[in-house]
Amino acid sequence: MIDDVEALLDEIGFDAEASVLTHRQAQVLALRERGVSQADIADALGTSRANVSSIESSARENLEKARETVAFAEALRAPVRVRVPAGTDLYDVPQLVYDACDEQGVKVDHTAPDLMKVVSDAAGSAVSGRQVSTPLIVGVTSEGMVRVRHQNREPET
Repeated sequence: MIDDVEALLDEIGFDAEASVLTHRQAQVLALRERGVSQADIADALGTSRANVSSIESSARENLEKARETVAFAEALRAPVRVRVPAGTDLYDVPQLVYDACDEQGVKVDHTAPDLMKVVSDAAGSAVSGRQVSTPLIVGVTSEGMVRVRHQNREPET
């Protein structure tokens, strides 16, 4: 089992020096993604199930932080940023995005219904039914990729 996961990590080019994951975290995640129980992983690694659980939890937390960092970096470089205030009807969001993209000469490869779904899915609990309940920032990269972030606080004036 461990030899198989090591071969997989080599095949996909895992490099602990360049990753947010330690080698052990990568091993545990690779095994868990293949349906191996924490108890079986603990036996294979010669450790406790509680330790494997802790390693997996830390690995998933590190991955979420990495995703957030990438989303932040993409938002910084996005030429289009649309502020969507709380109370906005989700059906109004596509036109706001299209208008802002037109001003910047950026093409969005989403129809209005697709764009509403992208925003709604990415916003999660910030959209309730058709209503935006938490302010959002919809960013569009120069390649037309749409990124949605929760606006954590109102801008300072």
